[in-house]
Formats: sequence, structure tokens, C-alpha cells
Amino acid sequence: MVDWETAVRIGTRFAGQGPEVSRDEADAVVAELRAGAELSTPLVREFTGLTAAERTAPVLVVDRPGWVRANAEGFATILQPVVERLTEKKGVPGPVAQMIGSRVTGAEVGLLLGFMGSKVLGQFDPFHGLEGSSGRSGSASSGPAAHGRLLLVAPNIVHVEREIDADPTDFRLWVCLHEETHRVQFTAVPWMRDHLLSEMDALVGSVEPTRALEDGFAKISEALRGGGSLLDLVSTPEQREVVDRITGVMSLLEGHADVVMDGVGPEVIPTVADIRRRFTERRKGVGVLDKVLRRLLGLDAKMAQYRDGAIFVRGVVGDVGMEGFNAVWAEPGNLPSKAEIADPSAWVARVHG
Repeated sequence: MVDWETAVRIGTRFAGQGPEVSRDEADAVVAELRAGAELSTPLVREFTGLTAAERTAPVLVVDRPGWVRANAEGFATILQPVVERLTEKKGVPGPVAQMIGSRVTGAEVGLLLGFMGSKVLGQFDPFHGLEGSSGRSGSASSGPAAHGRLLLVAPNIVHVEREIDADPTDFRLWVCLHEETHRVQFTAVPWMRDHLLSEMDALVGSVEPTRALEDGFAKISEALRGGGSLLDLVSTPEQREVVDRITGVMSLLEGHADVVMDGVGPEVIPTVADIRRRFTERRKGVGVLDKVLRRLLGLDAKMAQYRDGAIFVRGVVGDVGMEGFNAVWAEPGNLPSKAEIADPSAWVARVHG
């Protein structure tokens, strides 16, 4: 269905290499990011009250091609149910059709990965280590591989810190705090990975693969004309319910990480206020093409997740304290809905009575 090597090749080419740095500078950036990730662990634990064992996930400082390949592997895992359903329904395609079709789809995925690979600063991949359909149903505490991996994209971090004229040491630790918070969320809360994966399986598994492939270009044109994202156009009412639940969870995770990176910051990052102000301002100054692609891929909604999720976390912590907020991690039923993200008091009333 997808030629993943084609996706990686095109994604790598489209992402580019990033800013020019000397070998010595590159080595220094890698070392500082690794140190920042390790320094972040106790800082996040002290601020959040969540305890996650140290070094339970590898920290990989990667370049853009490395991020593209890592996420191609992730896409292959998540999309496996669609591939299986398509094979069951249509059978294995002939060699010519398989070669041409998989390369076309691989090129489309590659363009997506290339665009994202030039933007992402860091990422915690909780699904790394899932191997095949048998691994998808495994426990989140089944072994070291179940803890995922932390990716820090060095050239993108250097690019942004230069663009906003941030103190490099402060900015790198700031990014590490955000991504380390995601590692803690998935390792201190052992059911989180399986819960999120089951929701994604429900969404991806409900896609009608043949129709999705046939309508792909028409959907892109419609999204560009109408101002929506591709996800808005392919979702049935049932799928939208799943999307709303996933949106609630992702808003919580992203907002919580933003609150931690800014909350811990003043004690260890002297310029954190300037970094936040300049970083937020930078998001408004992207070019026309960048804005179109962000809208098409739903990245504007991603930015809203950071904002709305942070407002939710601060609202709940202000009402019931950090310990009261941490009830959100007790069980899946305590996760906020998309509506509760916009109304923290409603979540407090439901969970704390």
C-alpha cells in the first residue's frame, strides 16, 4: 500500500538539511541536548508530582532525515490495520499495480513527512517498539521497548533558536523540558499508551481504504478551497466522536507539557519569559505557503491544543492544586473531554464532585 523507502527518500529530500553548522558545533549541540534531557527528569518530577523511572526510553538526537525515517516507521505501525483490511477486501494486487500504487502513496506520505521534518523540534514516540499486530495489544508495562523513545531534532532546534535570537543553552533546555514531560506522561501513567493506541486504531480502522485512496486528490482540493483540514473532510459522525476524544487527550498532554516547561523555567532558565514571547510571536509570522500547508494538515488545530490545554491545566491547578489535577492520570474515565478542555470547572465538578 505504501512504499516506505520512497516516503523516506522524498521526505528527506523535501525536508532539507537545515542550518549550516561546523562539526564541533554539531557535537556540542548533541551533547547539550542529551544533558538537557537528563537534567529535565528530576525537574519534571518535582514540578508535576509524577514519578517515572529514569532512562526508561532512549534519547535520540537526530537530524531531519533521522526524524523522517523514525516517523515513517511509526506511520507503518499505525496504518497496519488499514493495510490488512485492504488486503482482505481486495486481495494482494498484481506486481505492477503494487509497485506503481505504493510508490505514489509513498510519495504523498513523503511530502507530509518532509514538511513536518523541517518544523518539529522534538517528539516523544510512545509507540516505538510495537512490532506487528501482536504487539499492538500488548501491555504498556510489558518491557523496556514499551517505553517508547524521545527524539530531539537538532537542526530544527538550532534553526529556531537563531531565528528568535534565543540563548542557545536556555532554549535547548526549554525544549527538553517539554519532551521529557511527554515521556513522564506515558511512563508514569502505564495505561496511557494503550488507551491512546486503541483510540487511534478505532479511527484508522474505520477508514474505508479504497475510497480514501480514490478521493485523495479531490479531498485536498476541497480542503484548500474550504479552509478546512483533510481530517475534517474524511470523518464520518462516528469518526468525529473518536477525533473529539483524541483531541481532548492530546490537548491535555500538550497543554500539560507547555505548563511544565514554562513553570519549571524561571528557576533554571533565566530567559524563559523572553523565549516564550518570541516563540509565540514567531508562529504568527509564517509565510503564505506555510500557512496553507499547516491548515491543510490540521496543524492550526495542533497549535490550539497547546493553548487550550495549557488554559485547562492552569485552571484546574488553580482550583484544586497540582495533586487534585493529577487525578486526571488515575484512569481513562478521568481524562477530559474536548468540551471539558474548554471548561475546566466542568471537569473539576465531574471528577471531584
